[in-house]
Amino acid sequence: MRRKNEDTGNKYSVVNFGLHGWLIIIFCLLMFFLYAGMANSGSNVTAPALSEKFGVQSGTILNLNSIAGVAGIIFFIIIGQINRKIGPRITAGCLTIIAGIAYFAVCNSVNLVMYTICMSFVVGSIMSAAFIAGGALVTQWIPTKQGVVMGYATMGTNQASAVYVPVLSLLVAHFGISTGVIPIAIFAVALGVLGLIFIRNNPQSRGLNPDNVSDQVYQTEYYTQADGDDDGGWTVGKLLKTKETWLVAISTGMFQICTVAVVSQLVIRNMQLGFSNAQALSIVTVVACIGLVGSWLVGLLDDRIGTKKCMMLFGVWYFLALLANATEITPLVYVSIFMIGMSIGGSANFTTSLTTSVFGRQGFSKVNSVVFPIQGAVSSLAFLVNGIVSNVTGGNLRYTYIILAVISLLTCVVINFVQDHRFNKDWLAAKGK
Repeated sequence: MRRKNEDTGNKYSVVNFGLHGWLIIIFCLLMFFLYAGMANSGSNVTAPALSEKFGVQSGTILNLNSIAGVAGIIFFIIIGQINRKIGPRITAGCLTIIAGIAYFAVCNSVNLVMYTICMSFVVGSIMSAAFIAGGALVTQWIPTKQGVVMGYATMGTNQASAVYVPVLSLLVAHFGISTGVIPIAIFAVALGVLGLIFIRNNPQSRGLNPDNVSDQVYQTEYYTQADGDDDGGWTVGKLLKTKETWLVAISTGMFQICTVAVVSQLVIRNMQLGFSNAQALSIVTVVACIGLVGSWLVGLLDDRIGTKKCMMLFGVWYFLALLANATEITPLVYVSIFMIGMSIGGSANFTTSLTTSVFGRQGFSKVNSVVFPIQGAVSSLAFLVNGIVSNVTGGNLRYTYIILAVISLLTCVVINFVQDHRFNKDWLAAKGK
């Protein structure tokens, strides 16, 4: 039986998504947790451990991660098409299982070639699961509140810093990199299996409406006409010729450069600022906890003022946060810890929310099959920035933060050219257009 708010049909609630809606959110949150841990935050532990094992600089491992990120683009293109054919439930479940197996192989690599190949599978599978399949699930289930919902879901990225890094660090310290990774690999496989069993592709399959709204609200304020196909009228060629495709992909990818570059070396950066290893790990936990709030607040602001305006304000905030850290002035460093925590918490929200805001839920899987590979190509440059700066400066990440601050400000310029809601049929229907 569908739960309803008698006064508004539940169209304004930011918590009443129903049991099955929350199941989608939690499933996506856990996939984001694994994505952030395996592909980003975990590098704080795995990069030093594997660089010691292979006898290379830590920056070399980070450069290989960048190569894996570029290779992952091939996954994104292929998975985007597969996701359209088999649906996000099967896509997410199977890819999460593959990610768990591949991550075990990464940490048991015998040489750099094996590491790069296996890391490519990790990045390609877990990012596709979280962003392509997870994004499709969120867009179909909760399309008009995608900002706050992605705020809930991307809390998983912060929990990765708060939980994943300390746990992996403890496991590696006690059992070594090869054995210590086993519990994480098992968790990923188990999550994939549970997703295959309990997740469904859309609310209609559960007898529900998008956003868990009443039948009356759905019929009067949503686009309910059939478009004749599941692609919403989009083709790859048409999307590639549409400027919003490139603007959405590049802008969200640029914010991800900043976040991935920061979280993948946050422990090392804190130690460079004079903190002990224990203090540096504690700061990561604090940043992650702040990020939990940041994810939700950015998501709420996204829904209240619109994704485009929210991203522009966010870009200025991120610029100031990164610049404050780069000054290495103690009071400003502490301010930057708070500001970066809020930023990390919100940046991943936009990868799905901006795409949904501009293009809507009709044909989202088709749209995202083109947008996300471009996003992935842009965001994969994060490890390249870290690796090059680390090797050139002898590991000094201060200059990385200056570069990232500039990237954040440039992102605001790119976003300014986005025409928000341009193809969003639900938004246009609600406005009577």
